[in-house]
Amino acid sequence: MNVVIETERLLLRTFTLDDAPLIYDLNLDPDVTRYTLDPMADIEKAKEVLEKTILPQYALYDHGRWAVHVRPGLEFIGWCGLKTRPEMNEIDLGYRFIKKVWGKGYATESAYACIKYGFENLGLKRIVGRSLPANAASIRVLEKCGMTYVGEEVIEGLLHKTYEAYNPFIH
Repeated sequence: MNVVIETERLLLRTFTLDDAPLIYDLNLDPDVTRYTLDPMADIEKAKEVLEKTILPQYALYDHGRWAVHVRPGLEFIGWCGLKTRPEMNEIDLGYRFIKKVWGKGYATESAYACIKYGFENLGLKRIVGRSLPANAASIRVLEKCGMTYVGEEVIEGLLHKTYEAYNPFIH
């Protein structure tokens, strides 16, 4: 297990192709994909997402979306991480968790750890987080992580609330 970030309760590690069933199962719940609008058709689609979207980020940018496991048993509970979006010239914070762990603070704990990692270990200047306006829980995570609301914008045809955080060590 290639652990990238450790928090008090969580381990964040790089994904591998063997994790396709985890990605698939996570995205089967319509409540999980309610605001992401990207349900997973089958295990092959999960492999494709890993091969084309998640795994290349590690090699290209030394960061990405990471698998999140809760201690002590290391149960997979979702993913969180940073994604470089060259088409928008930004680094995006994202997260997705299985429903049974919602409300336990794991999204905030992992998101905050990812922001800190991005600033302290990667020297990133700015990290952006977005949510559909109706996704109040996701917006709360961004706010609890200290991100600042900067406005609404249309991304991929949908209105999003956009938040940002700047590295306090880079001026």
